[in-house]
This record gives sequence, structure tokens and C-alpha cells, in this order.
Amino acid sequence: MTILKKTEDAPAEAIDTDAGAGAGAMKPADYRLPLWFFGFEGVLAAAFDILKAFPSAWPVLLVLLAVNITVSLTMMRSRIRLAKALWRGKDTRKIAFALIALRVGSHFALNAVGLAVTSTLGHVFFAVVMSAMTIGMLAYSQETAIRALTRSAPAAGF
Repeated sequence: MTILKKTEDAPAEAIDTDAGAGAGAMKPADYRLPLWFFGFEGVLAAAFDILKAFPSAWPVLLVLLAVNITVSLTMMRSRIRLAKALWRGKDTRKIAFALIALRVGSHFALNAVGLAVTSTLGHVFFAVVMSAMTIGMLAYSQETAIRALTRSAPAAGF
């Protein structure tokens, strides 16, 4: 697999991570993480509101976290390079910080105008919205990265 590396003073350069892989090498699109995998991240992004709505759900969230880590280190092992490339990208970090800012900012703004979310239904709504936004934004970020890698693939020898 080829990953683009950009330094401050130089343009992006292709780095071959499959030295000598030959014709059997995976294409960038083959490294795509399945959408269901982002569901783990979506649930974890919604954890605060899930716990506010259902305080006794913390053991389930811990199990989901353990399953997420286990699946990441086993089934998704071959795709870890893409995941690392995604997290190294500025866009993915911007998305992560934007989701955190949205999460904290929306509750802060609602509290400021006297509409604090205190009901179970309100927290469930926030959990669903945060989960859906996280899944959507991670899927978008992945598609953008794969598109960029696919465009550079012919020049890099894929």
C-alpha cells in the first residue's frame, strides 16, 4: 500500500508500505473499513448521553469498547494502515475535534438559554444524532482518503 506523506517544506511523496508485494498487493479500496465498524465509534461517541439516559448501561459500553479494541487488533489488522493514515490526516482530526466541540457546545448553548437536556428522551435523541454524525463523518473521511490513494495508485505502482 502507498501512503502519502507530506512534510512542511516538501510536496506529498508516495511511501510504499508493501515493499515487493507484487501483483497480489491489495489496492487502496481493499483496505476500506466496513461501515458497521464505525458503529463502535458511533456508540462510543454517544456514550455520555447513553449514560445520562441509562446510567446502568456502563458495563455494556465497556464490553463494546473491549470488542472494538479486539476487532481492531484482529479482524481489521490488515486495515490498520488505513486507520493510521486516517488519524494522521488533518481532516480526520478536524472532524474529531468538530464532533467534540459540537457535543460540548450544543449542551452548553442549550444550558445557556435555559433548555438543558435532562430527560431520557432528550439524551437518547442526542445519542442518536451524535452516533449518526460520527459514523457519517468517519465514512466520509475514509472515502476521501481512499479516493486520494486511488488517484495516486497508478503512479505508485498499484
